Amino acid sequence: MLTPDTWTKASYSGGGQGDACVEVTDRQTHIAIRDSKDPTQGTLSFLPATFTTFIDAVNDGSKVGLRSRP
Repeated sequence: MLTPDTWTKASYSGGGQGDACVEVTDRQTHIAIRDSKDPTQGTLSFLPATFTTFIDAVNDGSKVGLRSRP
């Protein structure tokens, strides 16, 4: 029997009611992330090493052209 994923909200939730964030789960073979406001609309999945690279790029958006939205 499959067990449900344990989703963890990001440490930064964007203020307000804390619903403007992503959630993360470890699915053993990959890391999945989803929008906490609409969790049924799908996930992004990464291999663990690729997820680390993704997080590093998000944290330093100037290197990859990522910009935060107001």
